[in-house]
Amino acid sequence: MAEDAPHTPMMRQFLRIKAEHPDVLLFYRMGDFYELFYDDARRAAGLLDITLTQRGESAGAPIPMAGIPAHAYEGYLARLLARGESVAICEQVGDPASSKGPVERQVVRIVTPGTLTDEALLDARRSNLLTAVAGSAAQWGLATLELAAGRFSVTEGTGETALAAELERLAPAELLLPDDLPDSAAWTARRGLTRRPPWHFVHDAATRTLTEHFGTRDLNGFGVADMPRAIAAAGGLLQYVRDTQRAALPHIRHLGVESSDEAIMIDAASRRNLELENNLAGGREHTLAAVLDTTVTGMGSRLLRRWINRPLRDHGELLARQAAIGALLPGGLHAPRDLLQRCADIERIAARIGMRTARPRDLTGLRDTLACLPDLHGALAAFTDPRLQTLTAALTPRPAVAAQLQRAIVEQPPVILRDGGVIAEGYDAELDELRGLSRNADGFLRDLEQRERESTGLSTLKVSYNRVHGYYIEISRGQADQAPERYIRRQTLKGAERYITPELKEFEDKVLSAKERALAREKALYESLITALAESLEDWLALAEALAELDTLTTLAERSATLGYRAPVLDSEPGIELTAARHPVVEQSLDAPFVPNDIALNEQQRMLVITGPNMGGKSTYMRQIALLTLMAHIGSHVPADAARFGPIDRIFTRIGASDDLAGGRSTFMVEMTETANILHNATPSSLVLLDEIGRGTSTFDGLALAWATAEALCGQIGAFTLFATHYFEMTALPAQYPSAANVHLQAVEHGERIVFLHRVQPGAANQSYGLQVAALAGVPDAVLTAARQKLTELEQGDGGPPQLPLFAAPPAEPPPQPAMDGPERAVLEEIEGLDPDALTPRDAHALLYRLRALAKPHER
Repeated sequence: MAEDAPHTPMMRQFLRIKAEHPDVLLFYRMGDFYELFYDDARRAAGLLDITLTQRGESAGAPIPMAGIPAHAYEGYLARLLARGESVAICEQVGDPASSKGPVERQVVRIVTPGTLTDEALLDARRSNLLTAVAGSAAQWGLATLELAAGRFSVTEGTGETALAAELERLAPAELLLPDDLPDSAAWTARRGLTRRPPWHFVHDAATRTLTEHFGTRDLNGFGVADMPRAIAAAGGLLQYVRDTQRAALPHIRHLGVESSDEAIMIDAASRRNLELENNLAGGREHTLAAVLDTTVTGMGSRLLRRWINRPLRDHGELLARQAAIGALLPGGLHAPRDLLQRCADIERIAARIGMRTARPRDLTGLRDTLACLPDLHGALAAFTDPRLQTLTAALTPRPAVAAQLQRAIVEQPPVILRDGGVIAEGYDAELDELRGLSRNADGFLRDLEQRERESTGLSTLKVSYNRVHGYYIEISRGQADQAPERYIRRQTLKGAERYITPELKEFEDKVLSAKERALAREKALYESLITALAESLEDWLALAEALAELDTLTTLAERSATLGYRAPVLDSEPGIELTAARHPVVEQSLDAPFVPNDIALNEQQRMLVITGPNMGGKSTYMRQIALLTLMAHIGSHVPADAARFGPIDRIFTRIGASDDLAGGRSTFMVEMTETANILHNATPSSLVLLDEIGRGTSTFDGLALAWATAEALCGQIGAFTLFATHYFEMTALPAQYPSAANVHLQAVEHGERIVFLHRVQPGAANQSYGLQVAALAGVPDAVLTAARQKLTELEQGDGGPPQLPLFAAPPAEPPPQPAMDGPERAVLEEIEGLDPDALTPRDAHALLYRLRALAKPHER
């Protein structure tokens, strides 16, 4: 490389390796530090708040550099990954003693946000996912891998909204996209985007990558033969993992297919509104996961969160979970949970065993878990529930492996193998012998020091050791001229001289050779142990799956017992019926008892129009229905005295108001976009929650949109709908559509104040209590007084446009057909192509009401 000639040999080596990894930070190993140079050093110094220095020159210019200690690099690495950075780890692979010039170095792995497997870098209770998209935003395939567990799955779908919903559900740490895939609203705002060469996502190349990995002739056995976009995504993802990990991936043994028909679909906005794992402020408190997750293992927590994020539609699977929870409740709950607390995260340990990156404490975690299996198996043996019996079979003790690990690994091993001390005494005779030579060194050195002091008469003489100079005899400068002639000078210090003797040199060679051989023997024994454990990788993954499910089921049973939940009925009759239902999150944050409420949605009553004051509990009531529906569809018991759920395919929510400033959308635009998604995708089996539709625009426009939306849901789609509104004209809807009904949240006035009762009652609210709520919020008295005066004027018709009944209810049954004449007929005749005589009075009235709502105020 002619252009590198002015650089030092070490810098030429660095620049060559860096050129192969231009888009990531390069951790370049130099002794006990990882160093970063040039632009990498400048970026890392800013991101990590570490010192940027200059050391020496290369090509006639100072070398910017920043370093981090190798023994503590994981903390720095975690901070970089959290900022979306990727890091190439470059290690010394050559022997310094035999190297001419710089020690040989090479990148051993690239750590990216989506490919973490190190325990120190992972959140034990959350999955760390790598996801890839292939195809287009309109027709897409999606592949997802949890490398730390080996879980690999694919799905396909259509539409940008559905893709955004999947990405919101998965919340991947890193998202892979082909370079030629255009930007989409589904991912442009996401962190952790990585662009890859398009040819990695070509179907044929992806198929070769996958079949080569799985050792199969084709992919038919995985059920993906007719999923070309999913195959492309999966192949591109697997190639990326190969490129970054540079290691075998034997723990990735299966490619699963996730069908959208298997789960209740929840779009991205609805998922955020329901606060399943993250609250609206971005935190983790006051969420459904925070209430339900009392799991005692990391793998159980991750499984529970996967259940929460993907509620199922298969009543058979849900009833099996319910039955297992019910079997645990009478008294079989505590023993399994106590034993599970002693179990390690076998899922992630198994992955590291498969990738040959398991550390000593991973093996002690496996050892301690295997030691629990006999008691855990015994605690479950008496259960007759089929699901628990299946788990019991998977938890059969493995005494041979448990005994081997018990013999092989010390009770408390060091974190890493580098300096030895991991393999227990008595496991290997050769290792014990080599260690014995090292241990005897201390006694030999004490005896040698005593003999030399006596033979020389030098009181300052001492025998010592350091890693640079080995063993030596040290004498103070004042007595150095009395050193015997057989002493060979090794080093001169300011206040002392150091010597070596033939006897000490012979001992040094023997001991240091024994230490090196002992460490090499220990590393070989450790690698042999990992290899033996990797041969049973399938067994460890199955064990992890059983432990995680048992932890999740016992946790849901504990929540049911502790919080007073009941098992819901799941059947084929459409509807949602709840008695004394409570909000699972809100009731845990209240000091006072939560006010429960009922609901009945069925074939006869598919929509509730909910009115009542702000702060009266409308949003809480609606959210609790959605959350209980979701809980029932993960197999959980629910906070209600009784509950029944028929088939549900989707949950939609339009709750709250916020701008999308980054996307250039106003609050109203966001509201209308989410409403449009509901109207396009809801079905008669969907649950729809709508809160204050139309409030982001003028009164008449908003009311018209609210009415038309409710009418579409009630009269055309037929979804199960909770429709909260402050437009009292909306309470006329049930008179036109018998499947709708009015309910309200009860409140009472006390003087000029208001007391919220949070009780849902039949019928519409008789007033909004807006001024009373304003008083509670601390609005100044002078403003409230002016507001009351203006309200009186408006109600008397003195202060503004007349308050027309926009949506007066049409007759429940059409009267005898009259001749259509007068001003109404004239309005209808103005609509081109419309024959007033062809309309029933009911249809004519409905059309006129809509026209009035759409009229501008000055035209009214």
